[in-house]
Amino acid sequence: MFKPQNVHNMKCMLLKLIQQLNCHLKIKQKEIARLQEDNDKLKARLKTLECQAMSALEDKSRAERALNNLQRTQDDHQSVSCADDITSLESTVAAMQADFEKTLNANIASKKELQESLVSAKHDLLHVQEQLSLAEKELEKKFQQTAAYRNMKEILTKKNEQIKDLRKRLLRYETDE
Repeated sequence: MFKPQNVHNMKCMLLKLIQQLNCHLKIKQKEIARLQEDNDKLKARLKTLECQAMSALEDKSRAERALNNLQRTQDDHQSVSCADDITSLESTVAAMQADFEKTLNANIASKKELQESLVSAKHDLLHVQEQLSLAEKELEKKFQQTAAYRNMKEILTKKNEQIKDLRKRLLRYETDE
């Protein structure tokens, strides 16, 4: 049997193991929350960039319509001043188109970077969850390998056998009556 001191030591060891498990679990939960927050920020940034790209596409479309209108006007009016205005507008449209292409390319690159970052964050999250699971299994295995656990298991096995034996005896006496 166990001495009270041994039982107390086993309880202390069990409490320490439980505290360690809780500490590891809290750390992993904080890391998961941080990664989820990063993920949400990246999604919001991606939406903003997509809106900017759509706005730039609309500007381009308006500029092209204006250019087409000007070209029709140029066909209608063959005056020199209209030609100068059209040339000026064409250069403005060309500059706007170049600016739009730069913005679009920057947005595409940023979107790609955000998607890669999101994938990386998801991989990190999965890795952290996997590590947490392994740590929990390892702690459970270590706990089962402790002398206190083995002794407690042995005591429980003996007590169960004693109970079975006592039940058999009791059953014999009850059937005699």
